[in-house]
Amino acid sequence: MTGKTHYLIFDTAGGPCGIAWTAAGVVRFQLPGEDAATTRRLLLRHLPDAEAAEPPSAVQQAVAAAQRYFAGEEADFTAVTLDLAGQSDFFLKVYDAARRVHWGETTTYGTIARDLGAGPEMAREVGQAMAKNPVALIIPCHRVLAAGGKVGGFSAPGGSISKVKMLALEGVSFAPPEPAQQSFGF
Repeated sequence: MTGKTHYLIFDTAGGPCGIAWTAAGVVRFQLPGEDAATTRRLLLRHLPDAEAAEPPSAVQQAVAAAQRYFAGEEADFTAVTLDLAGQSDFFLKVYDAARRVHWGETTTYGTIARDLGAGPEMAREVGQAMAKNPVALIIPCHRVLAAGGKVGGFSAPGGSISKVKMLALEGVSFAPPEPAQQSFGF
């Protein structure tokens, strides 16, 4: 991270979110907590010296996109500038790959590993990168699934239930398909 860190807690249709930034870009995004105090506590656990502030224009645009997202409207975060200083080169490559997974699409940990030129044994490390993603939603780790299209873990408040809800906002369903034939009802 570069320089002083500021943050904002803001409301969305999904609950209060938090965003933190430096002069270099967004350093943390906190998915909705139960209430604003919980969201603030979760955000500041990682950034204890951050100070509340009004965001600059670029961060305001990310906030507006998050509000659209949780209202169920398609939102694109690829233009959000991030400050990921201190992340390993591998994690940065994983995050870059995840940012290319768009609204309503999913991929798997193994697919990202393969796309990065690593073998399937690196899928676990991709999962670790997703679990440590400091800017969930902006780097859409919720769109990265386990093998076989299973939901997999999610380290945000609410765990995998939150992941399923976020994907549902994007039209991705984990419900079994409707039967092709009508049942006779017995």
